[in-house]
Amino acid sequence: MKLNELKDNEGARKGRMRVARGIGSGKGKTAGRGQKGQTSRSGVSLAGFEGGQMPLHMRIPKRGFNNIFAKEYAEVNLGRLQKAVEAGKFAAGAELDAEALRAAGVAGKGKDGVRLLAKGELKTALKLKVAGASKAAIEAVEKAGGSVEIVA
Repeated sequence: MKLNELKDNEGARKGRMRVARGIGSGKGKTAGRGQKGQTSRSGVSLAGFEGGQMPLHMRIPKRGFNNIFAKEYAEVNLGRLQKAVEAGKFAAGAELDAEALRAAGVAGKGKDGVRLLAKGELKTALKLKVAGASKAAIEAVEKAGGSVEIVA
């Protein structure tokens, strides 16, 4: 087998149906649109319209709102940090900021920085510079001999 001989299996790619091209095609005359009316013509706008009845999306009650000032953090749990230390991504006592955590693949893409959470157990002393941390997480890091600095 050669690269220039590669091709799809028979029937893997189906050609598009050419409508309104004669009665023998099976899609002649009305081109599969049925008879007269709004949907047989171009420019149909019926999505969500229920014949004048109040549409479903307007009948259902609305709740809550999206806070445009909400911060979006990449959340990192203590257990994840401990796994990274055991995998050799960080040394004990290392100074870690958001960039170092992202580079090691521990933190995600939170655009407002990294927030430290207390799920899991940390046994290694680490110096962390993060945008936010829970009280329990700070206590756990300090108990392990490390420190947490909250960076604005």
